[in-house]
Amino acid sequence: MAENSRPSFIQRRRLEFIEWKLIWERRLNRKDIEDKFQLSTPQASSDIKLYRDEAGSNFDYDSTAKSYVPSQSFSPKFLSVSADRLLLQLRAYLIGALTEDDLWFRKVPPVGMVPDIVRAIDPKSLGLILSAIRDKREIEIEYQSLTKRAWRHIAPHALAFDGHRWHVRAWSPDRKSFRDFVLSRMNDIREAGPASFDASNDYEWHRVIKLQLKPHPGLNEEQAKAIQCDYGMKDGICEVEVRLSMAYYFIKRMNLDLPNIPPERAHIRLDNMREVEEAIAKAKVETSLKADV
Repeated sequence: MAENSRPSFIQRRRLEFIEWKLIWERRLNRKDIEDKFQLSTPQASSDIKLYRDEAGSNFDYDSTAKSYVPSQSFSPKFLSVSADRLLLQLRAYLIGALTEDDLWFRKVPPVGMVPDIVRAIDPKSLGLILSAIRDKREIEIEYQSLTKRAWRHIAPHALAFDGHRWHVRAWSPDRKSFRDFVLSRMNDIREAGPASFDASNDYEWHRVIKLQLKPHPGLNEEQAKAIQCDYGMKDGICEVEVRLSMAYYFIKRMNLDLPNIPPERAHIRLDNMREVEEAIAKAKVETSLKADV
């Protein structure tokens, strides 16, 4: 390929596929490309030749397996390799968000998952919320809280996922504060007027903090080493960057606010809990001062 010539988007996608096969299945043949992209044999051969021109040292031909295999000097050129991304794709496949055809496996490996409890979200309602976020408008929602059902005015500016549920991050005029509203608890939505508050004043949303996680002090040495491996800790600590508004959900989900859980079950401890609480309180006060102006 000429020095000033680059693969087209479609060609690059197929080159990524070639590398994906070499990385995760350790083999590639021409039929893989033909089947996945519905190409003719000459077209598939042309893609392999293009890859050879661009990164020829990355693969060798195994005549016994009749496939291309990664070379000892393999170094990805077109694909950003991420185990997390692959595992997220497998999870999406299990919950039906992706089909088998969306994956690039020749055969999807056996994989299982603890089932999620599905929370129904109305697509029409989600569309209205996205429009309100984009156009900076208020909406009225019929919201089912833990105590009552009532109509509420809110001005949404973001979506947030706490690990279990989707929320709308929004200004609440009646409470004069930014709050989270669970999407699945919205029974009805109707449009209102322009947003009455600037989303840039949601300091809990816009500010981040690093949660400092350490092995629980009640663990023995070997247990602590295992936990350090689990969380990829360096020097016995793992720092997780999170929005202040999402820190509460992380702390709850990881049971970091429950000091009486046995160490063997808790595994970790939040080492800077006071710093987190003070940062959240400060952000709330600063937002409140803006609301009073």
